[in-house]
Amino acid sequence: MILNKLTLSIATAFTLLCNTQALAMKSTPSIKKAQTYYSESYLSGMFASWAINPKNKVASINLKQSWEKFTKKKDVVVAVVDTGIQYNHPFLANNIYVSEGKVGPENYGVDFSKKNEKKDEKNSKTKPIDTHGHGTHVAGIIKSVFPEVKLMALKYYNPQASGQDNLNSTIKALEYAVDQNVDIINYSGGGPEPSDKELEILKKAEAKGILIIAAAGNEKSNIDIEQNKYYPASYGLSNIITVGAHNEKNEIISSSNYGSKSVDIAAPGHRIKSAIHGNGSGYMTGTSQATAFVTGVVALIKAKYPEFNHDHLRNILLSSSLNVPSLEGKVLGGGKLDAARAMDIAALAHNKLLSGNARKLAKK
Repeated sequence: MILNKLTLSIATAFTLLCNTQALAMKSTPSIKKAQTYYSESYLSGMFASWAINPKNKVASINLKQSWEKFTKKKDVVVAVVDTGIQYNHPFLANNIYVSEGKVGPENYGVDFSKKNEKKDEKNSKTKPIDTHGHGTHVAGIIKSVFPEVKLMALKYYNPQASGQDNLNSTIKALEYAVDQNVDIINYSGGGPEPSDKELEILKKAEAKGILIIAAAGNEKSNIDIEQNKYYPASYGLSNIITVGAHNEKNEIISSSNYGSKSVDIAAPGHRIKSAIHGNGSGYMTGTSQATAFVTGVVALIKAKYPEFNHDHLRNILLSSSLNVPSLEGKVLGGGKLDAARAMDIAALAHNKLLSGNARKLAKK
């Protein structure tokens, strides 16, 4: 996907910031330093992975530095379209999104899976409990990056259902998320077949400014090639960020799909520790995990700068990605996720928006 002019202008500004303003800010006493957002023990605890540990200087996402620049201005709701979430998991219980005025587990999300459709209408849209583990693991990663995120559990997957039935369930889950006006949709699934109905819903999300973070897939394929396309990642919409997975050495993992034009960014996806079904923690590998890290960082930025729409967020994320030689030819610009750089670019973009709005008001 091609970066637009706004992206390039922000990237240029970021270079100038790194070379000049950053040093000045550190030495200027009038600039108030942000408080550390969370303790370092959180970054290396039971549900923390190498990807957020500040001791990992090579391949972490520089999360601690981004927290030091963070102040929350609004809640951010992320729809997790997956296998459900164990909403009573001790790591996640306080993050489950519940509509205002609602209480109880029957309001903890929606189960759209094919198996559940056979139940009566009253129960068919309740209790998206995760019996698989994947959705809980993904949700745990998002929470590890942004501990105050609100997670909307939308269950689509049933291992006994056909691929078409799971796709139909996915479409219903996506449509629900868009109708609920969530801030971000994390979708770590996908497949090789495009769907007109799915595309229609994602275009509706685009019109509403809702960002979709989508996995590049785990087929070891170059999805720049037409016959290897992977959907929804390959729809090419302006509100979709496609994510590949890298390991502790900043190398694309062997299972990850790749593509220097089609994969927007790489993020940690090898042996990632997070919450799992049964109240504990465990390890998983894949682009699903990488996607969740990107979602967490985008949610963090959205919480600080609620005025940003999907264009702003996407441009900020791609402009701030850190070029790594080992990722060149595998993802756009050889870029990997860097939360601290993303937060710096977000600040620049915010100031740019403010100055633009001020000029508009002055002309009136």
